[in-house]
Amino acid sequence: MTDQAATQDISRSTSPPASIDQLIADNARALSSQLHTLRARLFPPTAQKELRLFSSAEAARLIGVTDGYLRQLALGGGGPAAERGPGGRRLYSLAQVHELRRFLAKSKPGYIPARVGSEHLQVIAVTNFKGGSGKTTVSTHLAQYLALRGFRVLAIDLDPQASMSALFGYQPEFDIKPNETLYGAIRYDGDRRPLKEIIRPTYFQGLDIVPGNLELHEFEHDTPRMLAEGKKGDGLFFARVAKALTTVDQDYDIVVIDCPPQLGFLTLGALCAATGVLITIHPQMLDVASMSQFLQMTSGLLSVVRKAGGNLQYDFLRYLITRFEPNDGPQAQVVGFLRNLFGDLVLTQAMLKSTAVSEAGLRKQTVYEISRDQINRQTYERAIESLDAVNGEIENLIRKVWGRAAA
Repeated sequence: MTDQAATQDISRSTSPPASIDQLIADNARALSSQLHTLRARLFPPTAQKELRLFSSAEAARLIGVTDGYLRQLALGGGGPAAERGPGGRRLYSLAQVHELRRFLAKSKPGYIPARVGSEHLQVIAVTNFKGGSGKTTVSTHLAQYLALRGFRVLAIDLDPQASMSALFGYQPEFDIKPNETLYGAIRYDGDRRPLKEIIRPTYFQGLDIVPGNLELHEFEHDTPRMLAEGKKGDGLFFARVAKALTTVDQDYDIVVIDCPPQLGFLTLGALCAATGVLITIHPQMLDVASMSQFLQMTSGLLSVVRKAGGNLQYDFLRYLITRFEPNDGPQAQVVGFLRNLFGDLVLTQAMLKSTAVSEAGLRKQTVYEISRDQINRQTYERAIESLDAVNGEIENLIRKVWGRAAA
């Protein structure tokens, strides 16, 4: 088949474009335009996402009290006044859930989980250089879970593909302008900006985001040039993410970084900023073999970084099984193999494969955003149970680092 014929076949058009790059550019513009239209239709009229309200039972579970106790508070005029839904059900926004926490904390400070005293900022890097391992799903649901429980959370989308940003309602090519990604805070030239100017609030009260887009690739291009020229540009490349985070240290309890699916300068910067690392693993032998290469490469590069003065003192490193199907025999064997090999470094809980994640994704939402009446109830509850179990185990790792009791 000739190049021209191949182009015609790809485009399914009677008049082929001048070149394959033009075809790809045309397809990119068409897809971007349709995604923009879809978002506007899903979230009219301002195309801004909003978080749903929570039932009193859900609010009580998030806070750690009984529904009956919340009802007594409401009857006694304590805390914010709930909205009334169908049948007179009490409904709370996440802001009101946090307000309830503050009200209860007047008598018991533990209802507000924010770090105090010498408890240091937790920076969790979620990484693996193989696509499809569930990094973005893990990162986004973890950040939202922690915010739902009252922590002050910053999510950083360090992946140029910007899937996390899309889940939070940002279409990268439309909504993120130049110098509005983390690149703006870690670049080497005089256009560098304070991180606080780049951070954006989300519709999750207590959860902010540094969005991503293709601009992040610039750091991968700039760094080799700076190294070749023997320049540091106001700091070594591997310390720049950590340095940017020190400027917002007092504003957050936990930072969750969705790393790019390759072991480049951005990922190394995230790993040097991290206090904890989660490595996602899809339990297939091909993925495990790929992870072996990833670990070998990571070890070699981090060794160089450590010798150059990089900080690699982690509070924890864990492997997280993702997209796990318990009834799949080969997958169960792979999980057993990994647990025998790595022991306690593998999280006890695994993130189960669920159509709830896919169905929520069709609405540009997460499982924590949709309500149980939007999809099959059993599917929803199974997904929530799995996500809460995984994220709860990670939360307890953080609590242990801070010297606190498990939640």
